[in-house]
Amino acid sequence: MRAPVAKKVKFEMEMFGDVRVDNYYWLRDDSRSDPDVLAHIAEENSYTDFVMQSTKPLEDRIYAEIRGRIKEDDISAPTRRGAYYYYEKTMEGKEYVQYCRRFIPNAGDQVSVHDTMPIGPDAPKEHVILDENVKAEQHSYYRIGAFKVSPNNKFVAYAEDTKGDEIYTVYVIDAEMGAFLGKPLVGITSDIEWAGDEALVYITMDEILRPDKVWLHKLESEQSSDLCLYHEKDDIFSLDLQASESKRFLFVGSESKTTRFVSYIDTSMLDTGLVALTPRSEGIDTSVSHRGNQFFIKRRTKDYFNSELLACPIDDVSATTLLLPHRESVKIDDINLFMDHLVVYERENGLSKVTIYDLPAEGQAINSLKSGRAVDFIDPIYSVDPLESQFSSSVLRFSYSSLKTPPSVYDYDMNTGISILKKIETVLGGFYASNYVIERKWATASDGTKIPISIVYQKNLVRLDGSDPLLLYGYGSYEVSIDPSFKAARLSLLDRGFIYAIAHVRGGGEMGRPWYENGKLLKKKNTFTDFVASAEYLIENRYSSKEKLCINGRSAGGLLIGAVLNMRPDLFKAAVAGVPFVDVVTTMLDPSIPLTTSEWEEWGDPRKEEFYFYMKSYSPVDNVKPQHYPNILVTAGLNDPRVLYSEPAKFVAKLREMKTGDNMLLFKCELAAGHFTKSGRFEKLREDAFTYAFLLKALDMAPDGTNRL
Repeated sequence: MRAPVAKKVKFEMEMFGDVRVDNYYWLRDDSRSDPDVLAHIAEENSYTDFVMQSTKPLEDRIYAEIRGRIKEDDISAPTRRGAYYYYEKTMEGKEYVQYCRRFIPNAGDQVSVHDTMPIGPDAPKEHVILDENVKAEQHSYYRIGAFKVSPNNKFVAYAEDTKGDEIYTVYVIDAEMGAFLGKPLVGITSDIEWAGDEALVYITMDEILRPDKVWLHKLESEQSSDLCLYHEKDDIFSLDLQASESKRFLFVGSESKTTRFVSYIDTSMLDTGLVALTPRSEGIDTSVSHRGNQFFIKRRTKDYFNSELLACPIDDVSATTLLLPHRESVKIDDINLFMDHLVVYERENGLSKVTIYDLPAEGQAINSLKSGRAVDFIDPIYSVDPLESQFSSSVLRFSYSSLKTPPSVYDYDMNTGISILKKIETVLGGFYASNYVIERKWATASDGTKIPISIVYQKNLVRLDGSDPLLLYGYGSYEVSIDPSFKAARLSLLDRGFIYAIAHVRGGGEMGRPWYENGKLLKKKNTFTDFVASAEYLIENRYSSKEKLCINGRSAGGLLIGAVLNMRPDLFKAAVAGVPFVDVVTTMLDPSIPLTTSEWEEWGDPRKEEFYFYMKSYSPVDNVKPQHYPNILVTAGLNDPRVLYSEPAKFVAKLREMKTGDNMLLFKCELAAGHFTKSGRFEKLREDAFTYAFLLKALDMAPDGTNRL
């Protein structure tokens, strides 16, 4: 079977006297119904299946390995809410979870790190609130984006997506009986919160899927009668919603890539509506928490770029007290408030830190914070994130993992420093963390900047002499930190002698706010050159070689992959670009495409000449040229609202037209998925198995039927 050749339909775009010709513009069909487009995608998928048919047994074997590591019947660490433990339950052979709860007989007792949910024959019975498996039966894609329990534990509101387009329908049910209350809320985001026991607050989107309106809904009333609390008309800004740890306030944030301001709703006084809290001021970013008679405000400004922490009275938000000053080497990522404690999630030298501060009794003035206590972690590099905790308790719950430590849930007593492991992901199949080595190395970029690289490998299988296969991952956008964490599926590479590495390139948030600022707008190319420098470091230091180095990135990370493929195709043996943002200029010139307007502050506005030519100089689709490219796999989701499927489709079409040599170029488009691939937990594993089989095939490591691989 020959590789598909997309037809050419000349489409010219002129800007600043510069004419770009896009022969594959026709591949964009927002209705996803054009017969020619669907036929081309089907042909690409068929060709991919044809090329990969010889490695289908290997793919199946890897899938069986990955699935075989999973304890299929399991429960999550139970979360205590009032008089119930809530948890998610998986069952053998089932794709989706059940949402369950059990009554707590001694719910009035003080919360302790030693608490466990009773499950014996004499324990309160398990109650299944919602079974995703039943709900998903009629859909090829199914995802619950939010599952919110009312404060009195009587009702549940859940947000359902059945296409992968991230447009949700919200249902409210009786938690005990399962009966629906009123009609569903349609066409909203997954941002929903309870405002007391009888009302919901939710957010809707405009025609370009920008969250722009926040609404108040009284239970069992018509959606058409809901009250609009705020409409954000500036198309650079988007709305978000979160509840305070105390549950008294709901905070509505309106943010761009540089600015964020906050308003609040007092759930005990809904008639007062939405009240402004922090001002709308260009370049100032605020987020808010609540305790007692005070708001706690994390504020970032141009001068205080790593943020400072303030407190102010609820009735006088201008009377602020500085609690944590700005520090050039320490970034405040997040805070977690309790009745008697403040938890600060920070970032220093590329690593996350968790610091705990004691607070005076509610009502007493807080003029300063005493020295905090840091939580200790077992690995040199790791990932740690806050989980739902009880505001009135002294127990902090967080998740932890590293490149060799499976995802773990800990309860930490903030009074005694005692830490109790409540749950660690079971990894079957003979996994021993002691067999794996994790390292942090530093590459040097062309401008002298040191780039952190996280590395893991199986110590009994690698040679570290340049002959080992290596998969290098990168992202580098939106100030997102790609902290080193565990993925059981990755063992199928590590246990075949692969080294896995993450290049923490500029554009991410790993090294503080300047790390992000120096990898966006007119400094975006630093992201790509940092990645190249990281690859060269790994080769020079004999972790791998050009003949064994593979690269991977998704979404904005797919842009990174596309850019470095055009810049340095000689440096890599194989590349995987997942749902890649590769048609940068064309997309950012079109405000009708979701995310475009809100992202001019991330990539630049190409309606301005300086940005137009800079973006054109790295946009992957615009820089494909006749040269020898490595083996490439590109993926997409037909219903993806974040990166239109047409971007990777055009990228592949242009690569087919211009690349030299006979290396593989494959395009795999999921027809019933969005940005985050398929929805079932086992279905997702198929993508990993396919990707790993592709890499092994590209490296000539695919078995011949007798090879143990």
